[in-house]
Amino acid sequence: MNNKQQVSKSQELKSLDKVNKSKTNVIYGSIIATIIALTPLLFNAYVSVPDQKIWNTYFFTYNSEYYQSAFVMAWTLMSKLIPLLLMFIWIFTCRHWWYHAILIPIGMFIYQIIVILDDDLSFADQNEMLVLLPVMIIIIPSIYLVRARIFNRINSVNKSTQELEDELTFRPKSLWGKIKQYF
Repeated sequence: MNNKQQVSKSQELKSLDKVNKSKTNVIYGSIIATIIALTPLLFNAYVSVPDQKIWNTYFFTYNSEYYQSAFVMAWTLMSKLIPLLLMFIWIFTCRHWWYHAILIPIGMFIYQIIVILDDDLSFADQNEMLVLLPVMIIIIPSIYLVRARIFNRINSVNKSTQELEDELTFRPKSLWGKIKQYF
């Protein structure tokens, strides 16, 4: 009788863990969905910036040398920040084996934001390929090697592509685990 109670308690604890995990997943999913749904509003935040060369706020003063308007600079910056935000959401929620390829457009958007913030630069997107080349040299061959490994196993083992993809997918349990995997 005592053994049955222990088994039922352990099963009850496992089911509670599953319920807590699913509640956590629902909360995280809701936060991510809300952020994605709010991206049009976040993008339109540039509308609150005045169409002036010098923008004074309580926190800072911005002088737009290159764009000659803080409004234009804010619009340009938002057109890079919002896709970057969506790329970060995508890379942290993607479960496919090729998700490292998302690092290339993330690097591109980060470089473009740096160029936008550099007031003395006259042409944006000028040497972007030279900056992204080291990232691409590492990521593209690694993706090809993972792909070759998958197709090698498909030819030698009777597993479906989805089973092999699941086998090769790295799934950290927390957001911090996903961040640590990149460094």
